[in-house]
Amino acid sequence: MTKPVIGFIGVGLMGHGMAKNIVQKGYPLIVMGHRNRKPVENLISLGAKEAASARELARACDILHICVTGTPQVEALVRGPDGILASGKAGLTVIDCSTSDPVSTLQLAQEFSQAGMHFADAPLSRTPKEAELGTLDTMVGADEETFARIKPVLECWAGVINHLGEVGLGHKMKLINNFIAMGYASLYSEALAIARKSGLSPEQVNAVIAPSRMANGFYETFMKWTLEQDENAHKFSISNAHKDMRYLSSMANAAGALNPMQAVIKNNFAAMEAIGEGDRYVPMLADFVAAQSGLAPCGDKND
Repeated sequence: MTKPVIGFIGVGLMGHGMAKNIVQKGYPLIVMGHRNRKPVENLISLGAKEAASARELARACDILHICVTGTPQVEALVRGPDGILASGKAGLTVIDCSTSDPVSTLQLAQEFSQAGMHFADAPLSRTPKEAELGTLDTMVGADEETFARIKPVLECWAGVINHLGEVGLGHKMKLINNFIAMGYASLYSEALAIARKSGLSPEQVNAVIAPSRMANGFYETFMKWTLEQDENAHKFSISNAHKDMRYLSSMANAAGALNPMQAVIKNNFAAMEAIGEGDRYVPMLADFVAAQSGLAPCGDKND
């Protein structure tokens, strides 16, 4: 049986590993050019082909992944004059693996349906390490027929696949997931600052928390910056965290849900981005919160 041709837009930190696993598992792959040529050239060396635009890519493939920063980028790729909808490719299935605003997701689903195309949201959990290994988690919103069509492809790069139901539920669940994660980041950062002001070292805090039932995978990667100055342990930027918390605010407003704690968490990331540190990674929030209590960054020899 001939395998469907897979398209991929966004072969960055997460997308490169996903696309690599797709082509290595025998699917024909076409990627869209990117200003960072290294991952594109690597995928071409593995057998992928390259398209110059989203429109060209959509015309050439059967299932198309989008894995970009967020909603504005997704909408531009879909609606632009050289975008996916402009391809007129009836029967195309588009999978949005970005962390997007569910309000926009539902609007795009209608537009794809009107164009005779299919749409699924399949945002990601875990890190670029798991993307390279093909063991990401994904939470999927799609009708049953679309999910059945894309599931073999998702299995190329995901170890855990949760089909939650209709389109939009994947992105909604992803925002809940990130709300919990960024809540952890805010809580750990404040707890570390209070501990240090009170005479406890981060190492002492970790000696108690790490072996306890309060530890988890997020805690382990988050603490690698504070304890080891490992900036690559948790590569998720402050600006992305702030963006996701804005999307969650929009989702809460649309649902008529109260979100007092989420507003405080969002503002931690908003404040750090506002001083020009949006490109730093989430574990570095601990240094930002510490500075507000007059503390030097962890690892500073003068601390």
